[in-house]
Amino acid sequence: MEHSALFGTTAFPPLAENAIVLTGPTASGKSSVAISIAEHINAEIVSIDSIAVYQGMDIGTAKPSATDRVRVPHHLLDVVSPTEEFSVANYLTRAMHCSNEIIARGKRPLFVGGTPMYLKGLLYGFDPGPPADWEFRRAVEADIAAYGIEALHKRLQQVDPLSAHKLPATDTRRITRALEVAYLTGVPISHRQTQHEHLNANRTPTLIALSWPRETLHQRIQQRVESMFQVGLVGEVQSLLDQHQALSRTAATAVGYREVIAHLCNDIPINETKQRVLFHTRQLARRQETWFRSLPTLQSIEVTSEQSLVTATEQIVKQVSP
Repeated sequence: MEHSALFGTTAFPPLAENAIVLTGPTASGKSSVAISIAEHINAEIVSIDSIAVYQGMDIGTAKPSATDRVRVPHHLLDVVSPTEEFSVANYLTRAMHCSNEIIARGKRPLFVGGTPMYLKGLLYGFDPGPPADWEFRRAVEADIAAYGIEALHKRLQQVDPLSAHKLPATDTRRITRALEVAYLTGVPISHRQTQHEHLNANRTPTLIALSWPRETLHQRIQQRVESMFQVGLVGEVQSLLDQHQALSRTAATAVGYREVIAHLCNDIPINETKQRVLFHTRQLARRQETWFRSLPTLQSIEVTSEQSLVTATEQIVKQVSP
């Protein structure tokens, strides 16, 4: 195999500079703000949510209601079965197609959500790298079984120190991919990604994030978690398991879903399950906020109450109106 030939794999370009992206941590009010913005500027909404792409995963993702979807068209919701994996490349292919179609209809695409890897691809473009080498992956699985994941992480430290520093030793999937890309191309994945982002760093769209005080955001997250259980999250997960038996790795490990699956399959008490969902959702919000702070072009809008959320909406509409 000519490894160097795979280095030229076509990359996804970033969004055009006139695109609009609204982001923020979970439970920050993005969905309601986005609907108001879209109605004022004649836009259609494109989701940036790695779990909302799955059919039947509605309550745990706080998907927009049917009424909201009538008010404003939404895209990239309910596009695949929860038994399937949905990669960043899959997402970007569909997202770019949606954006082009929306523009062709004379409307504006408004990207809304908080999944970092999807957002990163939209802002800076994305280098998908070479396709999977299943023979290589089976060999890695055999090595893990024989020597353990720690040995695999040490191997990555030798091949791609930067990726090894970023990835926890327990992240089998991403460690395997980093090793695979280095093996197939002869170039560490960290170098490919950094090089690609550098080329596209100056072509970013309007990027706005809603930012809440930590304590207030935690209260909003608690309210959302309580509401999800009240409206039937456990029943939703049970229905998914009854219908599909097993979910994809991404779907089964999503916050809110993995804890309820443990409740149903391992008899974890419901109150403990709720606390786990609350804890992990707050962790997710912190990770999102940390990642947002790394974006140099991000405009953060401070929000402290529902009334200030209305004010923030008006401010954004004024900023992005033609």
